[in-house]
Amino acid sequence: MRAKLRLMVLCVAAWSCLPHVPAHAIDVHPTAEQIQTALDRGKEAAQKRDSPDTFYIRFGTTDDRHPGGFLITKLGGLSVMATHMALRGLQTSEADIMQVLDGLSMTVSAVIFGNVPNFADDSYMVLDQGGTTIKPVTVRSDGVAVRSAAWPESPQFKAKVVASFNYEDFDPKVNTTITVFPANGGEVKFHVDFSKIH
Repeated sequence: MRAKLRLMVLCVAAWSCLPHVPAHAIDVHPTAEQIQTALDRGKEAAQKRDSPDTFYIRFGTTDDRHPGGFLITKLGGLSVMATHMALRGLQTSEADIMQVLDGLSMTVSAVIFGNVPNFADDSYMVLDQGGTTIKPVTVRSDGVAVRSAAWPESPQFKAKVVASFNYEDFDPKVNTTITVFPANGGEVKFHVDFSKIH
């Protein structure tokens, strides 16, 4: 693990001689500097007693009556992990860091609403980028939804749909539509410009 991390640092040193290219949060191959910054942000959040989920990239709405969600990038994942570890008084190990960096997929989680308890069972999610549909590697959804804040009014229930998408299958720097298809019909769309995630 140490050798791999050292090699990555050497590569970053070599890349630093090349023209600067702006970095984005959805960075499949973050630099050593970006990695350290993400870890430092996590430690700072722990010192302030901030929740690790502050590093999630949110989309949709954040209230408890309308669809919304979040995605977790590699850099965000490092900050989340560093926050969790620091809150427990532990150091993030190189093995933990490499596990996040070696991840092949990005997690996207959405909360959707319906009026029957099983409305989200077997739901599906895709990404659309300029007419190209990107299918997930895995999708899971709540088989039984929980009561929403609107209960007993509509929408009565809310459920989570979580999918993972291979980094090699999508462009991490373009405008993207995340679409969730509840099993009982219809669709819920979220528009996220990946190029503006920082």
